[in-house]
Amino acid sequence: MILNISTALSLAAATLGTLSLVSVLVTIQAMRGWRSRCLALESSLMAVRRELELVASISLKTGRRVKRVESEYSGVAERMERVELRSPARSFESAIDSARRGTDSGRLTQQFGLSRCEADLVWRLHGRKKIA
Repeated sequence: MILNISTALSLAAATLGTLSLVSVLVTIQAMRGWRSRCLALESSLMAVRRELELVASISLKTGRRVKRVESEYSGVAERMERVELRSPARSFESAIDSARRGTDSGRLTQQFGLSRCEADLVWRLHGRKKIA
């Protein structure tokens, strides 16, 4: 069989066409794979965003709770210092004497570092009785 130029060109064109078709099919398949990967990544990204929003919400709520606890217990350190500085027997004895002299429970709290309940109790037991 004699190959002339037109036959050789026809064979080359057919080979090139076949290779182009194979290349297009491989490219389409690769694009489908990349598209499914992109969709999976977008789905994962949405899940991460939801989790991040949840964490931010929890963080905000926790921050508010911490501030509330700090404000509720801000006087505890001061109160503890006052309690540690006083000697229990001497403070109560002095508070009782002061209550007998007419000092009210609010003043007992300030002067002797007693809690409000302690000062009220000392005042009720030992404070001057009001005569009607």
